[in-house]
Amino acid sequence: MKVYTALAVATALAIALPAHAEFKLDDRFTDADGDLIADIPTDAAQLVDPGTLIFAYTPVEDPAVYAEVWQGFLDHMAAVTGKSVQFFPVQSNAAQIEAMRAGRLHVAGFNTGSNPLAVACAGFRPFAMMAAADGSFGYEMEIITHPGSGIEKVEDLKGQKLAFTSETSNSGFKAPSAILKAEYGLVAGADFEPVFSGKHDNSILGVANKDYPAAAIANSVKARMLERDVVKEDQLVTIYTSETFPTTGYGVAHNLTPELQEKIKEAFFSFNWEGSALAEEFSKSGEAQFIPITFKDNWSVIRTIDEANDVVYECS
Repeated sequence: MKVYTALAVATALAIALPAHAEFKLDDRFTDADGDLIADIPTDAAQLVDPGTLIFAYTPVEDPAVYAEVWQGFLDHMAAVTGKSVQFFPVQSNAAQIEAMRAGRLHVAGFNTGSNPLAVACAGFRPFAMMAAADGSFGYEMEIITHPGSGIEKVEDLKGQKLAFTSETSNSGFKAPSAILKAEYGLVAGADFEPVFSGKHDNSILGVANKDYPAAAIANSVKARMLERDVVKEDQLVTIYTSETFPTTGYGVAHNLTPELQEKIKEAFFSFNWEGSALAEEFSKSGEAQFIPITFKDNWSVIRTIDEANDVVYECS
């Protein structure tokens, strides 16, 4: 098993780039303060103050499970904001981004890889991330296989199928694509056959059930699935582990009133995790609180990986 430092990956890939591509927001948004996220509109006519807040969690696993997990937190947000709060079970990253862009989604957790697209195209303003009790945070990308696959090291992926999740996922596509190319000279379509499962749990189950010989996944999702006995340790073998990447970023639509945005932040940072369904679920991946983050700093490595993969944020 090889461990590869996220910062080292970003540095190496950045050196290989012809030039640093500037991260740009869609023309619908402004960024006067240079923090790389959309400014809150100064024109009151462009601000919204909905009676019901719609919340969506990144679609990594069964939405029905997570509706129950998040309910206590949403009740807390309702109490703090004075608004009704409704869980929106999205089925894909694209649908989640489009919902915020269209004004149908107000508060969300976007996964690591789709954060830049949500920020650029949907006016997403991330401000929080889950962390452990000691303040440490993040997850690792793993490339997994199953016993008896014949794949014992990364180089053995040549000529095999490798399951990704979706093209907007960091650990499920962007990071492994960049690392496999930069470190091992393995290019999707030329050296191995890429297939897409749609979600991390699909990829993990696919490997465990021997539908896929290998997959690139977020180990935080794997940890929760192991804890729930959805899969067993002896069904999976890890051949690659990255260092830590930022995990799901939580934030708001840029055009909510400033007062409402502050109330929503207050809800995140005042939530009591002890004894909650949120704590029961996310403690399986070591998380116990929300901490403040910034897109400019915490997602720098992800933007570098996007550059290495020639990602263009096209906002239709």
